[in-house]
Amino acid sequence: MFNLLVSGLKLDRITMDPEVMGGQPCLKGLRIPVSLIIKLIASGKKIEAILEDYPELEEEDVKQSLEYAAWTVSERVLPLPL
Repeated sequence: MFNLLVSGLKLDRITMDPEVMGGQPCLKGLRIPVSLIIKLIASGKKIEAILEDYPELEEEDVKQSLEYAAWTVSERVLPLPL
């Protein structure tokens, strides 16, 4: 299991483990991928409703999922010539 170390961000609730969910970033100790949280929010689900549907989550889990997603898409991606 790997904790994520992202410069300037405290993401101690997100881990990556090749043995859990195919190595996807997940919330620590849970088999809930960060991508699920992001998809729920993108579909219009309110944080309160997510927490109600997933009582094992805390608000900080959702916050860090959003921070991770924002960091991921802000990274520079360079195309490779074919």
